[in-house]
Amino acid sequence: MKRRIFLKKAAWSAYALSATSLVTYGCSSPDHTNEKKSVMPKLSLAQWSLHRQFNDGHLDPIDFAGIAMNTYGINAVEYVNQFYMDSGEDEKFWIDMKKRADDVGVTSLLIMVDDEGDLGTADDLERKQSVENHYKWVNAAKILGCHSIRVNAFGESDKNSYRAAIVDGMGQLADYAAQENINIIIENHGLYSSDAGLITEIIKQVGKSNLGTLPDFGNWCLSEKWGSTQSDCDEAYDRYQGVSQFLPFAKGVSAKSYNFNEKGEDTTIDYYKMLKIVKDSGFNGHIGIEYEGEILSEHEGILATKALIEKVWQSL
Repeated sequence: MKRRIFLKKAAWSAYALSATSLVTYGCSSPDHTNEKKSVMPKLSLAQWSLHRQFNDGHLDPIDFAGIAMNTYGINAVEYVNQFYMDSGEDEKFWIDMKKRADDVGVTSLLIMVDDEGDLGTADDLERKQSVENHYKWVNAAKILGCHSIRVNAFGESDKNSYRAAIVDGMGQLADYAAQENINIIIENHGLYSSDAGLITEIIKQVGKSNLGTLPDFGNWCLSEKWGSTQSDCDEAYDRYQGVSQFLPFAKGVSAKSYNFNEKGEDTTIDYYKMLKIVKDSGFNGHIGIEYEGEILSEHEGILATKALIEKVWQSL
């Protein structure tokens, strides 16, 4: 098993180096067989793709915008609040982060917010506190020039109780964010948040134009047992149906990737099917690269995901 993983990793290291050269020199092989090419999608980099290196200190979170541009040639980023928990209310910090992004020509798109309480808890006081915990991230997003913060739609286990609570919590937070011209977007992140039919009903019920979705290619597990594939999960929502249902409300798209085969294709997600759904929907926002695989390094995985998106998009 170790040898097989090593061989896969070695092969992909060569592939990633090839992809790196394309990023560095900005060129690609000419193709005279089809002169009409698909316009490449706008790509962004999700900070979680590099979470291991940020967590172990190999990379510094304040350098994220520069890393995205200088290492990967990606000019838009999606931050993760977990790397900045001590700076959430520090306006000077976010002004500096905005300058860092501007200096390298990077657009800040959104902040992914975790660990600030359940917006769908039935307890009124706890829910109010959870809503208010998110305010600082709305303010930070405003300073950065983001269009959204991504939130988790977690809460009660009883569906009826959950629905009533999450409608109230999302409504309160959307009202606050609207004052700053910031969107609140729900990502499928497990449990009820991955029930696309339920979440879209809730969005319609809240009825706020700045409440939308961030459809993720992964994370469709509906049960407590978590996994990247349907076989890893006791109950999973169909990922292609879920993305289709989320897209009319989408302010972004998260292109989750795991492991790759020798053709450079994800072994969990059919990117041809998934990106066709995205393209046919008319979505014209950024597609965020979010690598979560285990065989490739984070660096190699980002490059492989970027190459796969571009290859598939051009073929559609």
